[in-house]
Amino acid sequence: MQVMRSIETAGSAVLATLFALMACFAGGALAADPIKIGFGHSLTGGNGPLGKASLLTFQIWAEEVNARGGLLGGRKVELIYYDDQSNPSNVPGLYNKLIEVDKVDVLMSQGTIFTAPAMPVVMQNNRFLLASLSLAVNDQFKYNRYFQTMPYGSDGKAAISKGYFEVAAKLNPKPRTIAFIGADIEFARNALDGARAGAKKAGLTIVYDQSYPASTVDFSSIMRAIQSKKPDLVFVGSYPIDSAGLVRAAREVGLKSMMFGGAMVGLQITTVKQQMGENLNGMVNYELFLREPTMSFPGVNEFLTKYRARAGAAGTDPLGLYVAPVQYATAQVLEQAITATGGTDDAKLADYLHKTTFKTIFGEIKFGADGEWANSRILMTQFQKVKGNDMKQFDTPGTQVILYPESLKSGELKSPFPIQ
Repeated sequence: MQVMRSIETAGSAVLATLFALMACFAGGALAADPIKIGFGHSLTGGNGPLGKASLLTFQIWAEEVNARGGLLGGRKVELIYYDDQSNPSNVPGLYNKLIEVDKVDVLMSQGTIFTAPAMPVVMQNNRFLLASLSLAVNDQFKYNRYFQTMPYGSDGKAAISKGYFEVAAKLNPKPRTIAFIGADIEFARNALDGARAGAKKAGLTIVYDQSYPASTVDFSSIMRAIQSKKPDLVFVGSYPIDSAGLVRAAREVGLKSMMFGGAMVGLQITTVKQQMGENLNGMVNYELFLREPTMSFPGVNEFLTKYRARAGAAGTDPLGLYVAPVQYATAQVLEQAITATGGTDDAKLADYLHKTTFKTIFGEIKFGADGEWANSRILMTQFQKVKGNDMKQFDTPGTQVILYPESLKSGELKSPFPIQ
């Protein structure tokens, strides 16, 4: 009798397990199935420093979520990512693989020149995409399931230069002429398109307007050509490697202007700042986050402490001020949306992001109809007190002050460039 009861009990347990499994499959997935988040990232090549900082940030977030038991009642977060090698031509294939082979639940991306080539693949599959650090990508696609967490606002092309012209308008005497120089890549072209419109609005005369191939390594002749035009303002659109080269060339030829800088990617990276040292003084450039007292958002210091404890081992930006806070906020937006909608349905996620204000360590984020921030919040800053190459100074208030917007302002412009 005891043996029969054991068999009956075991049989009942097996049946119960089978029924539970059938119920899970009927719902579409096992409760323990991970939520797969897929993206391409530049982990090598020229954009590697930004990609590595971003990846570490997402890893920290995923570990925190999983330590709390995961999302949706116990589903762990799994990151699936591929190195695009800083080559935009690699991107479409990677996103096809994420969708068709890996069958990820949610797609993300980073960077203008990498998000743009992913868009056709995303749209063909009618997928939701949460992007970051991508300038005006949706201007051409107008896709209602695209969202972007860098605070450009609805007019991204103008937003990255708006602060530059707002600051320049307060100069005395008023600037009259401007020179434009930029890389022949999508980000720089978009930034310069917006800056040209800003210059026209400000009544400035354009005395120089040229682009250079992305492979350019010697910028001395470009700077001498600009210097010969004696512009009051110089606006630059560039990516990390050429940004450093342009600054060095400007110093070498003794370029002088009332303001120099603008939309230069790379001057936000700690290692680049260290390498450039005092050459940065006077540079006016856009930023996303600085350790200025006006940007002490709840939770950001705690996150940066975690990030910095692991940055060395990860081989990434040791301070993490540029990419890490906005990327952690990106992950927070995704987490809140998945939790609120009860899943990863692309249409439901898109609808929720369109109508919700999110609280993050990067401040409140609300998206407009085009998937960009409803209101722009791009900083315009100036390096003023750089001394030598010590890293700590770039984590100290006053080394790089915020000039714009007024609500976050922490210092006054010093002119002309270069400042003493």
